[in-house]
Amino acid sequence: MTDSDGRVAVYLDFDNIVMSWYDRVHGRNSFHRDRQRIHDDPTEPEIAERLAAATVDVGAILDFAASYGTLVLTRAYADWSSPVNAIYRRQLVARAVDLVQLFPAAAYAKNGADIRLAVDAVEDMFRLPDLTHVVVAAGDSDYVPLAQRCRRLGRLVVGVGVAGSTAKSLAAACDEFEAYDTLPGVPEIEREKRPAAEPRRRAPKRQAEKPAPAPEPEPAAEPAPAPEPADEADEIDVPRFGDTAPEDLHAVATQLLERALRVGKGDDQGWLYASAVKQHMRRMDPSFSEKALGYRSFNDFLASRETVAEIEASGHERLVRLKQ
Repeated sequence: MTDSDGRVAVYLDFDNIVMSWYDRVHGRNSFHRDRQRIHDDPTEPEIAERLAAATVDVGAILDFAASYGTLVLTRAYADWSSPVNAIYRRQLVARAVDLVQLFPAAAYAKNGADIRLAVDAVEDMFRLPDLTHVVVAAGDSDYVPLAQRCRRLGRLVVGVGVAGSTAKSLAAACDEFEAYDTLPGVPEIEREKRPAAEPRRRAPKRQAEKPAPAPEPEPAAEPAPAPEPADEADEIDVPRFGDTAPEDLHAVATQLLERALRVGKGDDQGWLYASAVKQHMRRMDPSFSEKALGYRSFNDFLASRETVAEIEASGHERLVRLKQ
């Protein structure tokens, strides 16, 4: 129940997370099969629907990382000119994430994100000696040496990766590892129900038939116009407390409280100090204020959320946990 006062650095191998989660939602190697169609026109209805279903909630990763302490720096590594990554720019900038540009992969740029991320992380540990935690969101075994070096330098390493796409060696090299699928706020995967495969039957032998005459060639269709770039309005936008209409503030605040209680480091029964919960909520969304909702104190705010939180008095402190 103690309040964490750690100083946390977060590194996101964004391409790795996006591709892994796409494969997790739509099946193994789905991103590889759809890569060209995504590059050609991400607004194609079928592709747009598949991308929407596999949207990564960056806020869930950052809120989980904030449970270890103050986020000192957060960096995301990707080719931000790629359409599949560009739709996240607003969400990332809203959370003060530094976007590190990696140019399209070529023969000389293989593993460019891995090397750049590892070099930056090691440099940051020497440049910022007060760092206590390093959170790496990736799944590649290439990060094992980085995790081992961070631990040797006295930092606690926390890994975040998509289940089924994360190397076991990376999870073993971390002090703690959490699957992205299990983070609070990440929706459960809705898998399509596929009909059972029918047994194959041999086709009956047919007598040779005369080949049908070749159809006349159809006139060439006019080339389709090039897709227009996506509007900023099409970018993913996660609701934030400070940017929400007054009538919706209560719903956003309730979601924020629930997420803080889920990722908080409580005792065996899940109890946390109310002051620690408020501090964690402010880390996740610095614009949060119970006074903006009409409450005189944070305890009054907690008392109004009896459907989400249980409260217990312990001396001068209030304890709170997620309602069972």
